[in-house]
Amino acid sequence: MVMHHYPEKRPIIVIGQGGHGRVLMEIVRVSPQYRLTAIADDRYAEVTLCAGLPYGPISAVPLMLEDEPAAQVVIGVGDNKIRRAIAERLGLADLSYAALVHPGAHVAGDVRLGPGAVVMPGAVIGPGAVIGAHAIVNSGAVVEHDAIVGPFAHVSPNGTLAGAASVMEGGHVGSGAVLIPGVKLGSWSILGAGGVAIRDVPDGITAVGVPARAMPPRLVR
Repeated sequence: MVMHHYPEKRPIIVIGQGGHGRVLMEIVRVSPQYRLTAIADDRYAEVTLCAGLPYGPISAVPLMLEDEPAAQVVIGVGDNKIRRAIAERLGLADLSYAALVHPGAHVAGDVRLGPGAVVMPGAVIGPGAVIGAHAIVNSGAVVEHDAIVGPFAHVSPNGTLAGAASVMEGGHVGSGAVLIPGVKLGSWSILGAGGVAIRDVPDGITAVGVPARAMPPRLVR
C-alpha cells in the first residue's frame, strides 16, 4: 500500500471581520494550504477565545504571531487606503504576509503575487501578470497577460484588465469596468463600475462612463 503524506496546513491570521474579511475566512476554509488560527479586528478591546479561536484587536497581531511562529497574516479590508494604513501600522516583514488564492481561481504559472495579495473565486490571471503587495483581484475578475495590479490596488468583481494594462498603487477598478490593452489607471485613481478606459487615467482621478471620462472635482462650499 502506498502511503501519501499530506503536509499540515499553515496557520493564518485574518485581519478584519467585515464583509471582505469574512470572504477571506471562507477562502481559508476551502484552502488546501492554510487554516484559520486567529482573527484580529478593532471591535475587540482585548484578546478573547471563541470556539477555540483567539479574537483580538489589530494591535494584538504581533502577539498572535509569537504564539503561532509559523503563522502568516492577510488583511481582510476592502478599502485600499485603510488596508495600506493597517500594513503601515503593523510594520511586519513581507514574509509575515500570505498571498491567498481561492482554489477556484485560475492563476498562470509565472504570475508574480506580492505579499498579502488576494485572489478570489473565479478570477483569471494570465501569463506574465504581476499582482502587487496587498492587492485584491476580486471574484470573476480577469487580469490578462502581462497586466499589472499595483500594491494596495483592487480589481472589483468582473473587472477586466486586458493584455498589458496596468493599475497603479491604490487604484480601484469598479465592478464590470474594463481597461483596454496597454491602458494605465493612475495611482489612487478610480475607474467607476461599468466604465471602459480607452486611454490612460492620471493619478488621483475618478473616471466614469463609456468611454471613461474624468469626473469634475466637487466644489467645496
